Amino acid sequence: MPARRGTTTRRRTIVLAGLVPVLLVALLKFFQPPLLLEARGLLFDSYQRLSPRPYRDGGVRIVDIDDETLRRLGQWPWPRGDVGALTKAIADAGAAAIAFDVVFSEPDRTSPDRLAALAARQGLAAGEVAAIRRLPDQDARFADVLGASPSVLGMFLTQDRSGATVQAKAGFAVAGSDPGASLGAYRGAIVPLPRLQEAAKGLGFVSLKGDADGIIRRVPLVAKVGETLLPSLSAEALRVAQEAGGFVLKSSDASGEVNAGKPEAVALKIGAAEVPVTERGELWMHYTGPVPQRVVPAWKILEGRVPPAEMQRLFSGRIVFVGTGAVGLRDLVSTPVADRELGVTLHAEAVEQMVLQDFLSRPDWTEGLEMAALLDGGVLLALALPWLGAFRGALAAGALVAAMGGGSWYAFREKHLLVDPVAPVLALLACYLVATVFTYLREEKQRRYIHGAFDRYLSPELVRRITDDPSRLELGGEVRDMTVLFCDIRGFSHISEGLGPQEIIGFLVAFLTPMTDILLARRATIDKYIGDAILAFWNAPLDDPDQHAHAARGALDMVARLEALNAEMPGRGDVAWPGTVEIGIGLNAGPCCVGNMGSAQRLSYSLIGDTVNLASRLEGLTKQYGVRIALGEALAAKLPGFALVELDRVRVVGRERPETVYALIGDETVADVPEFRSFAGAHAALLAAYRARSWDEAERQAAAIEGAAARYGLAKLYARYRALIEGFRTDPPPAGWDGVAQLKEK
Repeated sequence: MPARRGTTTRRRTIVLAGLVPVLLVALLKFFQPPLLLEARGLLFDSYQRLSPRPYRDGGVRIVDIDDETLRRLGQWPWPRGDVGALTKAIADAGAAAIAFDVVFSEPDRTSPDRLAALAARQGLAAGEVAAIRRLPDQDARFADVLGASPSVLGMFLTQDRSGATVQAKAGFAVAGSDPGASLGAYRGAIVPLPRLQEAAKGLGFVSLKGDADGIIRRVPLVAKVGETLLPSLSAEALRVAQEAGGFVLKSSDASGEVNAGKPEAVALKIGAAEVPVTERGELWMHYTGPVPQRVVPAWKILEGRVPPAEMQRLFSGRIVFVGTGAVGLRDLVSTPVADRELGVTLHAEAVEQMVLQDFLSRPDWTEGLEMAALLDGGVLLALALPWLGAFRGALAAGALVAAMGGGSWYAFREKHLLVDPVAPVLALLACYLVATVFTYLREEKQRRYIHGAFDRYLSPELVRRITDDPSRLELGGEVRDMTVLFCDIRGFSHISEGLGPQEIIGFLVAFLTPMTDILLARRATIDKYIGDAILAFWNAPLDDPDQHAHAARGALDMVARLEALNAEMPGRGDVAWPGTVEIGIGLNAGPCCVGNMGSAQRLSYSLIGDTVNLASRLEGLTKQYGVRIALGEALAAKLPGFALVELDRVRVVGRERPETVYALIGDETVADVPEFRSFAGAHAALLAAYRARSWDEAERQAAAIEGAAARYGLAKLYARYRALIEGFRTDPPPAGWDGVAQLKEK
């Protein structure tokens, strides 16, 4: 009963630990801090990049005053007569509306008054100055064109009190309570010249403002200057194209709807089109990718490069935006799908969405849905975690996160709804992490107790496995494919004769420590130290897919480190280093039985098997063949890129099957050297001749490459083969001889 009560208390504590972060995240979502809003924006941006709005022709075109246009027609600003010619050509082609993403707030620089004043300052005669003043006024001519076409001019909204007041071309009717307090508010505007403003059929603001990170995710369709409601350029262009008399702004309490708070804008009706808007009168943008067919360079129109029939096809009945895309003039903004986009493109895409009725929307009920998902998912996970544990809890948390993320993506992709999963996902992750960390801290005391009891007697890796799973404290093992290394100091008995006990220990520490560091760095498990020998292995207890290469590189590193020690240590007085120390290393790969070996009183994590025995025999062969690293054929097959040289085919003590033994000379760098490849080929020819009993050919091959063999540390091997060849000349091997050396000692 006490144990059951303790378990119940522990589970309740974990549940409470998981609920706390859920409630904290819910509180954060309620107050909408900037960090959460930025995360939401970036998530919706990724949705748009993954699934941009498929382009459909919504009857919108952009006439771009690009770099080529300026190169052909001169720098901007142009004489207003040229702008009028461009406007007239588009209007004559039947455009339904022509909207300028340009604010003509200053008189034409080529106006007669300006030219006359310049001429007077330069001293021209009064008659000549008067003649200049009588020239046709470019702004007046442009105003005439604007008055004869469905034109819409742009203006900038400002927070400057000195900005001009502006009178809308069309009025706003409000359905419901006045939502003006929720709209974007400005103090003034920079407007076109009065005569131009009076002549145009429409007037809309071109001001665009991004979120805190500078990305424009919504474009305003309506804003407020003082007490006057004004349309954006895109909204005004759509009104003029439909010849609508005004706008209808729908409030949140319209049509009998109950509104518990202040009224907010929910929709804007423009002629036959009803557009959902945010409380600030903004349209959520659903961007397309680049659409070249939407854009027509201005120079092609002004130079008459577009045939009349093509002009009709491009512009008849369409809403045309005129913008400046030339370098130095372009109004560049950041969008979810482009780091640098022309501002005029946003106005054009806004009209496309309104014409096609293809909107992204974030209704007011999404906030409640997101909060419900946050609380329901967080509470469910917190209640389940004590019974699921860390791994299954992670799967459950992952499933809930995937469901919320997948639901949000489905809502966007299929329903064009913007449902924010950021806060619910954050709550789930925080719940899982806090509950798991809390559980870990509670269990850490038990782990520390196990470490204190066993880490003085067992390997650190085995202690870790035992603390993770106490059931491992039993006899048993598993069969794994492994790589085994035996390393032994040659002549250690002779070395130890000249050293005292403390000097031997100091020498072994100085030798074994760097060798162990190398092996551990190559992901080896140290099985044991047998006096001066090291037994290590790979691929247990942890999987190592690169075990064979790790073993080979580890052996090469040990040889290189020993050479450095032989150069450094003899001059030191703190360690009795006996001159030049040599080692032999045997490597082998194959199946081994690895696990907790021993008795019921004492366990040792170790390995056994024929692979281990052969590795030990291979280490012994390094003495007979005069090499530092010998390895078996199974491992050699796993190291195709390394520099290997076949030593012999031998039948070691205790094994009937012969084994092909190789020397490891170096890594891939050595193997790629032409000199080594040439030597390896000649060495193979030597062995072939030797096994074919072609003694003269074998001796000739050996003599030819004996110098190279010595450079690769194979001098003793070649001396052995020369002696064998000489012996077989006088005493040939028996019939059926297969070239296998029968070893008589371990």
